[in-house]
This record gives sequence, C-alpha cells and structure tokens, in this order.
Amino acid sequence: MNAATALPRPRSAQSHLGALRRTQLETVLRDIAGEPRFALYVLVGPRQDPAPRLAAAQALATRHGWTVADRTFDLTGPTHPATRPQLARLLGAARRREIHGILAASQIDISDDDREYAAMLAQIRDAGAALALAREENVL
Repeated sequence: MNAATALPRPRSAQSHLGALRRTQLETVLRDIAGEPRFALYVLVGPRQDPAPRLAAAQALATRHGWTVADRTFDLTGPTHPATRPQLARLLGAARRREIHGILAASQIDISDDDREYAAMLAQIRDAGAALALAREENVL
C-alpha cells in the first residue's frame, strides 16, 4: 500500500505509534554517554531526488545538535522495509553501536503501513537504537 492509495488511519493508531516512537527515542537519548549519533535515511522512488527529504531530516538533527554519522537513501519506492539495502545497513550500524538512531523525514520513509511501521520500530529498538522523524506520524 502506498500513501496515495492508503485509507485514512484512525487517529488512535497514529497517536499510539507516535507515542511508542517518542518513548523509544527518549529512552535511547537518556542512556547515551556523549553526543547522539544519527544516520539520515529517506526512501524515494527511482526518479526522485532524495535531497529535499534528506534536508528535512538534517534540519531536525541540526535543531537538536545531534551528530550526523551517515546520510543514505533507498531508491526502491514503497516496498517492504526488509527489502531495502540501506535501511538494513543502518540497522547493522545500530547493532554495532555506530549510531544511536535513524533520522527520517517522515513515517513513509519507514512504511505507510501501520503494522510494518510498528514491526520496524521493534527492530530498531531491538538493535538498541531509536527512530526520529522530522514530521510526526500523522503528517505523511
């Protein structure tokens, strides 16, 4: 499913996912010794320029004073998150403690499907990291 064809989500699902993500982020940030290191990640289609979406993510890192350790994107368009090589690479970096989190422009960089998104939040948490978004879940 993609954002253009998705049905509006119940506000409670958006609120729950946002609260879950923010709690994970707060926990990771609280436990960091030193500067928080994030990787910027966005998802674009094969003919899309990732620069505007990466700039939105960079703006959030700059506002919070977070170190940007990596900048990357996948060109797959809205595919299942498990099929995206750059996202997988960042999860590996999180497991190795090279980064504390992934910073994306919005939820659609991870998934516009709430179940897939929740599963990715769990994978990111299990890797010892967090997800930060430049735009909240209810702003796709």
